[in-house]
Amino acid sequence: MHVSCEQEPRVIEGSHLLLAVGRLPNTHDLDLDRAGVATDAKGYIVVDDMLATSVEDICALGDVNGRGAFTHTAFNDYEIVAANLLDGDCRRVSDRFPVYALFTDPPLARAGMTKREAKATGLPILVGRRAMARVGRSRERGETQRFMEVLIDDQTKRIVGAALLGIEADESIHCIIDVMNAGAPYSAIRRAVHIHPTVSELIPTLLGELSPLP
Repeated sequence: MHVSCEQEPRVIEGSHLLLAVGRLPNTHDLDLDRAGVATDAKGYIVVDDMLATSVEDICALGDVNGRGAFTHTAFNDYEIVAANLLDGDCRRVSDRFPVYALFTDPPLARAGMTKREAKATGLPILVGRRAMARVGRSRERGETQRFMEVLIDDQTKRIVGAALLGIEADESIHCIIDVMNAGAPYSAIRRAVHIHPTVSELIPTLLGELSPLP
């Protein structure tokens, strides 16, 4: 929903209001210009794929680099820099894919591409979707609203995206994340035995009923 109040007053009725105004990094008082560290138009520190800035031996981690703005991405930034500096590794930001959860009621968890992004690739995408009402744990808890959805590249058979909206989605998404990170085909989950009664036990069943993304 988009509402403009520039021309005339508007009245909207509802029980809750969420105002998302975006965010800016707290870099304005770091004197980055004196150190020669480059920033972009929004104030984020410009970094390369290994989180190095425009100044040698200075890296930027966390919210200030605009590469995630989550606690888990900030910690992964640390892991990348520490592994490269201390272990002689060659880890990169581009090795990871977007993952996050919104701890709403019910929670929303996502990994990889959205349906719109997957469709824009032009690849043959398959989609599996199941209602949370099919999950035994959901019925036991009386929280049967929402759904699970997983996107598959039909050529590579790999999972390219997932959206889980429902009870315990923020935990269940991790079995999908792990398979995506391993670069394994979706059959790694499809043939797995998941514990009953859990939310994630429906995911193998979901992956057995795929159809082309419209």
